[in-house]
Amino acid sequence: MPAFLFKRLLNAAGVMLAVAFLAFLIFRFVGDPVELMLNEQASQAQRDELRIRLGLDKGFVLQFATFVGNALHGDFGISYRNQQEVFTLISERFPATFELVLVATFLSLAVGIPLGVYTAIKRDSLMAKFLQFVSVLGVSLPSFALGILFILLFSVTLQWLPAFGRGQVVQIGWWSTGFLTPSGRLALILPGITLSLFQITLVMRLVRAEMLETMRTDFIRFARARGLTLRAVHFRHALRNCLMPVITVTGLQIGNLIAFALVTETVFQWPGMGLLFVQAVTFVDIPVMAAYLIVVSFIFVSLNTLVDLLYAYVDPRLREDAISGAANAR
Repeated sequence: MPAFLFKRLLNAAGVMLAVAFLAFLIFRFVGDPVELMLNEQASQAQRDELRIRLGLDKGFVLQFATFVGNALHGDFGISYRNQQEVFTLISERFPATFELVLVATFLSLAVGIPLGVYTAIKRDSLMAKFLQFVSVLGVSLPSFALGILFILLFSVTLQWLPAFGRGQVVQIGWWSTGFLTPSGRLALILPGITLSLFQITLVMRLVRAEMLETMRTDFIRFARARGLTLRAVHFRHALRNCLMPVITVTGLQIGNLIAFALVTETVFQWPGMGLLFVQAVTFVDIPVMAAYLIVVSFIFVSLNTLVDLLYAYVDPRLREDAISGAANAR
């Protein structure tokens, strides 16, 4: 197990180093930071002083090493647009994105798993076929189009839910939450549903496929032969054996939800990291763009590594394959 853990952590470190290099290239080659930070009336002496202060007078390798060292300490520089520390900006926006992703993940499991079980058990019914058709639409339609339709229907026409913003939030230390206020909970509904639709269809189709395969196995036939009720066969035996791939995919998709929440956040003007990144692209705010890339990649790599370790804990064969592979390489 220690060898497997070391290998996975080494792979994660290598991926993060590659991401840091890409982020550094954004810093290095997408515009001149000195020109972006100073106005046109700045003198040449002021430009040279700022260039030295930013370390741009050093060599390429030394600049990259300094960039990685600063990133490890959470120092991503100063935002060109807001004139604030980038880490502070991301820390302020992260709770909004996390709560949106949390709601979307909960909805995907709470809705996708029952629908997947139903479409597997009643696969020949009209309702199951209709749900299958709807799932294809859910995978195909872009989230921004669904978000706009939801705003037109529930906010403009029916006036049931807010069309934008996060509502009233409560500050708990550095964390801000909308779960504790009525307006905050209402504001989460439309963007949460919009972000979760693709995940719901993914979970539903995955559960359906796994259930259909599991229902054909010998132990399910044996459970039926023992006289167990259909409810016990379907939920106590078949569904429990289908949950491992669902949990794996859900864990991996959390990283995708954080990365691609920027579309939903832009449609609903949700004050999260995604909206901050879109604004950074609009105003060529390079430090925010680079920091967003590193933070999201770190979350995604951490989740992937955690899933790999959980798999190795559950299935010892993966550890043995990793160890044997390393031995053969030597």
